[in-house]
Amino acid sequence: MKQKVIANNAPAEIGAYSNAIKVGNFVFVSGQLPVNPETGEMPRGLQAQTLQVIENVRRILADAGATLDDVVKTTVLLNEMFQFSEVNEIYAREFTAPYPARTSFAVQELPRQALVSLDVVAVIDHDE
Repeated sequence: MKQKVIANNAPAEIGAYSNAIKVGNFVFVSGQLPVNPETGEMPRGLQAQTLQVIENVRRILADAGATLDDVVKTTVLLNEMFQFSEVNEIYAREFTAPYPARTSFAVQELPRQALVSLDVVAVIDHDE
């Protein structure tokens, strides 16, 4: 059965979607923007935005009982593909090997003129 994850420490939802849905041991986190949940503002620069978007995902996963280590698939959206290596450097520090499967691509525009967005799928399997 599908269950909404109440994300208390992440940016509020601003549309007809849930920050995350849990189905059994799966957690599906919607594409997150690099919005600071305390201020509602986005940091300047790609590095700061990448760190903020990963932190937002981390917080949502925590509210679902998961961690970044439980992530099996990510989708990274960038406003410019040439910036991929800069995002990848931070991504490689925040996620651990074996890294999740990943799809990355550039889009014409992200909401609020963000530079990066991230969605993830996690599987909670604490019986390993």
